[in-house]
Amino acid sequence: MKTFDHLSVIGLREWIALPDLGVAGLRAKIDTGASTSALHATEIVEFERDGQPWVRFTAHLGTLVQLRHRHCEAPLVAVKTIKSSNGLAQSRYVIRTTLSLGDRAWPVEFTLTCRKAMRYRVLLGSKALVEGQLVVNPALSYVQDKPSLPSLAGVQ
Repeated sequence: MKTFDHLSVIGLREWIALPDLGVAGLRAKIDTGASTSALHATEIVEFERDGQPWVRFTAHLGTLVQLRHRHCEAPLVAVKTIKSSNGLAQSRYVIRTTLSLGDRAWPVEFTLTCRKAMRYRVLLGSKALVEGQLVVNPALSYVQDKPSLPSLAGVQ
């Protein structure tokens, strides 16, 4: 059997942070069947800053029991048509922001979409796993430590 020393193992669920958006303490579901990662967002408004397209949105975080939200702004990377697991196609805004997982941080593309009916507000797709050099052991959860971002303590 092959082993890969340069890859880190993560579980089916992990704690993450999105420091560029000022967000820490998010539980993410790992989905190797999804190509692109997704973030639960509403009130998405496209605008221009310095001649470049940006989006302003409300990121919904936490759980169904402990709701949190944060107003965010990010450069718009693209608008993509995404086919969901139920086969429906949806046009979504795409942003690229830093993802922190364990002791690693790297830029990841996220589509902004309504995930209010989903248990996890963040879904990490296969592109993020490849770029972060991660492998998934689906029998495990929360293998990596919570990303420590003391400057984000108490962020709502």
